[in-house]
Amino acid sequence: MKPFWALSRAILRGFVRDRTSVFFAVVFPLMFLVLFGGLFSDQSVGKVDMIVVGDASLVDDLPADARDDFDDTFHVVRSDDLDDALDQVRKGDADVAVEQQGDTLVAHYSQTDPAKAGIVAGTLRALVDGTNIALTGQQPTYDLRVESVEDDSLSTIQYYTPGLLGWAVAMSAAFGAAATLQGWRQSKLLRRLQLAPVSTRSVVGARVSVTVSIALVQMAIFIGVGGIFFGLTLTGAWWMAIPLLVVGTLCFMAIGLLAGAITKTQEGAVNAANFLVLPMAFLSGSFFALDDAPQWLQTFSELLPLKHLNDGMLDVMVRGEPWTAALVPMAILAAFALVVTLVAARLFRWDTA
Repeated sequence: MKPFWALSRAILRGFVRDRTSVFFAVVFPLMFLVLFGGLFSDQSVGKVDMIVVGDASLVDDLPADARDDFDDTFHVVRSDDLDDALDQVRKGDADVAVEQQGDTLVAHYSQTDPAKAGIVAGTLRALVDGTNIALTGQQPTYDLRVESVEDDSLSTIQYYTPGLLGWAVAMSAAFGAAATLQGWRQSKLLRRLQLAPVSTRSVVGARVSVTVSIALVQMAIFIGVGGIFFGLTLTGAWWMAIPLLVVGTLCFMAIGLLAGAITKTQEGAVNAANFLVLPMAFLSGSFFALDDAPQWLQTFSELLPLKHLNDGMLDVMVRGEPWTAALVPMAILAAFALVVTLVAARLFRWDTA
């Protein structure tokens, strides 16, 4: 065990002393967490800006309970100039302009914001239907109740933390493995280790243990910062994120080894790892959800290991899923790691020549 611990200490000291490695492994991803946390931790939906043109008795004569809901949804200003109101909606200064023509409430809205337009149309339709029911005196047969599928503690930052953590671990593991392999190869340290009385298991074990330890430290920092500053709340079997993160680290170490095996310089290895990991982060939901992406892109993302790491951690950390939700992502990541490691071993060379 002495060679293992000696190599582990040497690798860890090299990582800590390399400020660039520490920055890109811990500080750089954490900057994104702080940025997204600051932007979205207190995200709320604002009122719809409505311009009421002329007399609109349907809006003015609402019952008390309907008036409260209406005031919670719309911010109303009055105008007698329809053309000016339409111009404000067209420019985005207002969301909707309404006028009453006889028994018809006419709403003019812009299609530049489909989400806001849907809110406007749905709310006004409910308003008109409710008024019709009130005037006829007939009670509706059916009722609607809406409930969130998540608990009340869920906030936007909880969706970003697992994805950003997955990207941080993937980047650190891949870059570390690629740079270490090429750095040792260029400095002839690989040849010295081959001739030294140190087993291959000790060398590999030391590198893996240090990388996994760094990943666990990253996880602790992300959860700590998210919980203390942005209200991150862990739910379900969140502890299953730990073994999932370990398997994910091994998977991206394998990608780093592949990058180091197919390149001839340390800079080339790091660039190759970056070429593999950075696009994967965008296509795996680390920075934004892929729900609105084309179907072919969503299908392609299922082939990427980071997608399964992100989804698995999202399930067990914030979605309240049971511990079994992490098993399938772990199996996929382990299989990916095995295949890529075998390919990297096939392409591995002791010297740069």
